[in-house]
Amino acid sequence: MTAKDHQAILIVDFGSQVTQLIARRLRELNVYCEIHPFSSAASALKDMNPRGIILSGGPASVLDENAPHIDQALLDANVPILGICYGQQALCMALGGNVEAGLDAEYGRATLNIDKPCSIFSGEWAVGEEQQVWMSHGDRVTQIPEGFEVVATSAGAPLAVIANEEKRMWAVQFHPEVHHTPNGAELYKNFVIDICGCTGDWTMGAYREQAIQQIRDQVGDAKVICGLSGGVDSSVAAVLIHEAIGDQLTCIFVDHGLLRLNEAEEVVNLFRDHYNIPLVHVDAADEFLGELDGKSDPEEKRKIIGRLFIETFDKEAKKVGGAKFLAQGTLYPDVIESVSFTGGPSVTIKSHHNVGGLPEKMDLKLVEPLRELFKDEVRALGRELGLPESFVGRHPFPGPGLAIRCPGGVNKEKADILRKADAIYLDEIRKSGQYDKIWQAFAVLLPVQTVGVMGDGRTYEFVCALRAVTSVDGMTADFYQFDMDFLGRTATRIINEVKGINRVVYDVTSKPPGTIEWE
Repeated sequence: MTAKDHQAILIVDFGSQVTQLIARRLRELNVYCEIHPFSSAASALKDMNPRGIILSGGPASVLDENAPHIDQALLDANVPILGICYGQQALCMALGGNVEAGLDAEYGRATLNIDKPCSIFSGEWAVGEEQQVWMSHGDRVTQIPEGFEVVATSAGAPLAVIANEEKRMWAVQFHPEVHHTPNGAELYKNFVIDICGCTGDWTMGAYREQAIQQIRDQVGDAKVICGLSGGVDSSVAAVLIHEAIGDQLTCIFVDHGLLRLNEAEEVVNLFRDHYNIPLVHVDAADEFLGELDGKSDPEEKRKIIGRLFIETFDKEAKKVGGAKFLAQGTLYPDVIESVSFTGGPSVTIKSHHNVGGLPEKMDLKLVEPLRELFKDEVRALGRELGLPESFVGRHPFPGPGLAIRCPGGVNKEKADILRKADAIYLDEIRKSGQYDKIWQAFAVLLPVQTVGVMGDGRTYEFVCALRAVTSVDGMTADFYQFDMDFLGRTATRIINEVKGINRVVYDVTSKPPGTIEWE
């Protein structure tokens, strides 16, 4: 799959934390788009031949000496351009306008007044009405370039929306892509459909057909091995590749003993029995849990799991023999190049566990059929392929599994306790009809023991924390607001049915400041 297969929009990234949301808004309209850093946007322009360009927001100031700028090639491309926040300011500076710092900065919700008709408002935002929008800017445009006019204003941004209909350029100071601009998706629809002329040819049916052909063209008659975790990404990748090349694919499922209750059996039954995909099931629980015993540092635990996974996978792959390709469920957010204005690496919050170290070690070429998709699109492709909803709709599950849901040390006893508590929690969520409303829900076994009373006896057992969050993309999240009856019922079941737990608490931390997982 390439942009040449679809009508495309180029998103130029200036480092905004919500640039991916722009892409999601466009993908929801069945419009293909790619995110490229401002520094390589001119090259992407040649490769993509896009129907339009969107300039993202960003954390820098256009007034800084080394501020990110718009490549002249984008301005000369003669395609419609939409600037967002920093993108508006950068566009104005490039075309002879003016930006000043610290003038009535706006952060958060603001009211936008629609003053004049405009193509990006057409049929959606009417002259004279007010729209709630989300602002996040310290600088603001104070003089617009020649040929532009002001079509909407806000208290802190008198030039909040500007337009040059003749040159087909528009720019807004707010963020239409975020949830807090409730009708922002309408502006993107007008821009990509009505102005850029995209017809919405990005569908999962079309993607499936093209992906299958691309896999066949890439692989030929060679063997492919796939590291199957049982999660949505690797499962969808495996079924798609098997549809393309059949028994040339062998899946290797490494069970590290840190999966959810009955998960290993479910994976084996689905792929070996239902889909008849060649599957190697490796029960390595004793080895993983043995090396983890006594280790409490979260980074050390992740590295142990990652190393053992690679070693185990490598050993089993050699037994398969003759494979030339490694399949991975890599998604688009994993391959988008991060923008750095200082030239240094971005901050690492935590290590991620995947099979990224395998190709160099094993000298295999990569097959990554999902690398252009977001998570919700992977789920849609899974449904297109006929995967059961129990797999497609399941909550995200980390590669290190229960190891990072046992803060501190982890061993078989703790893993078994946590597995049972987690299963009860998810069972109660499903029974209450709330599972699909939640982004992720799970239990955590704390390295804390408390005094309790059961019957006439004193107990000294573990504390179980319950976590559930709502989110759009996992980048930010808020805790899910269960009613107290649900929490009380769930806690009672866990304490009564799981030996080793005598106290249950609920985590009400958002992200930020917390992360979704505990480690």
